[in-house]
Amino acid sequence: MSSRQDSASPPPSPPERAFLALTEKISRERGGSCESYKDKCLKRRIAVRMRARGVHTYEEYGKLLDQDAHEYQDLLDAITINVTKFYRNPETWNALRPHLAALWAARGGRLRIWSAGCASGEEPYTIAVLVAAIAGGDSLEHAFIDATDVDRLSLERTRQAQYPDSAFTEMPADVKRRYFSGGAPVAAIRGLVDVRPHDLMREPPPRAPYDLIVCRNVVIYFERQAQERLFRVFVDALAPGGVLLLGKVETLFGPARERLTLVDPRERIYTKPA
Repeated sequence: MSSRQDSASPPPSPPERAFLALTEKISRERGGSCESYKDKCLKRRIAVRMRARGVHTYEEYGKLLDQDAHEYQDLLDAITINVTKFYRNPETWNALRPHLAALWAARGGRLRIWSAGCASGEEPYTIAVLVAAIAGGDSLEHAFIDATDVDRLSLERTRQAQYPDSAFTEMPADVKRRYFSGGAPVAAIRGLVDVRPHDLMREPPPRAPYDLIVCRNVVIYFERQAQERLFRVFVDALAPGGVLLLGKVETLFGPARERLTLVDPRERIYTKPA
């Protein structure tokens, strides 16, 4: 029986059993960590692929996966999809800026930053712009941003770093003019970002400890137990005095909550005691 099924719960219906069998198959054969995602999210993303391939049941889709190896990657891309923009929710970045400036000063420009679940790169390049603006004319040589994601298409878009006008609708025009050219970040901004494949649920943080960890609108897709585990990972990966930024609808809970200080409830900014 699946670990999703509580022993006190009634037996699952046939469609639910088929869904559980399919997600266990995906996790077993492709390491998709399906057990960490919320069922509602998984069903919605799987339904997108089923409609695209013209199948109507989980059993039929499981057979399709056996016959078409490429469909596995299309499915994993659908499961991990994330939509973002530069400076998404500008008030959040404005609230983060003084904390980042304090870190820059305290660390003497030696900043280690992790954009966890970077999607197509708008988030890490937004962070890079903030770092460059705070640095002024000072050297960026000792600062880096690890931009990680499990989705191969997201990572490729981050590496290409070529964005349409629609990605900049929330970025101030003067900031775009200064740090971007033809929809691409200038060399100094690109140089701050190191793109890395990484599975949050299966792998340790790439280069901890970090002074800043940004993970926005990623944790909400996971089950509560997986969320709690991720929060512990983030807290452990933060250097003393470091900052954690979550999405607006994400709230830190579990043991990790006792180890951080909430300094901005509206923008979900936490600090780790020095």
